[in-house]
Amino acid sequence: MFATPAFAQATSGAAAGGNPLTDMLSGPFPLLIAFGLLTYFLLFRPQQQRQKKHQEQVEALKRGDTVVLSSGVIGQVVRVDDKEATVEIAPKVEIKVVKSMISDIRVRGAPAAANDTKTTKS
Repeated sequence: MFATPAFAQATSGAAAGGNPLTDMLSGPFPLLIAFGLLTYFLLFRPQQQRQKKHQEQVEALKRGDTVVLSSGVIGQVVRVDDKEATVEIAPKVEIKVVKSMISDIRVRGAPAAANDTKTTKS
């Protein structure tokens, strides 16, 4: 009495004896797979690559490299041990740091970026 012809014709696949595999493939399963792949390739994989690159840089650390610590302190490597490095942050001021706390390694002898433009007056 209240059912329209469109509702009366619609039946579920399980009630009509449909294939459960096609029901699963036409449901939310493909969306879950796509979401999982998207999450892996956009979130987890890039983070793993950055972590691997950082680990390789820290392992290749050598005397004379300029480093930036996670606290923002910039210094020059004086000595490298297995798990620690000695960094000179000022003339005759050396600190020991754990190698994993080194956030960036700058190229030795790289010029510093100028923050302002200098003009000369004639």
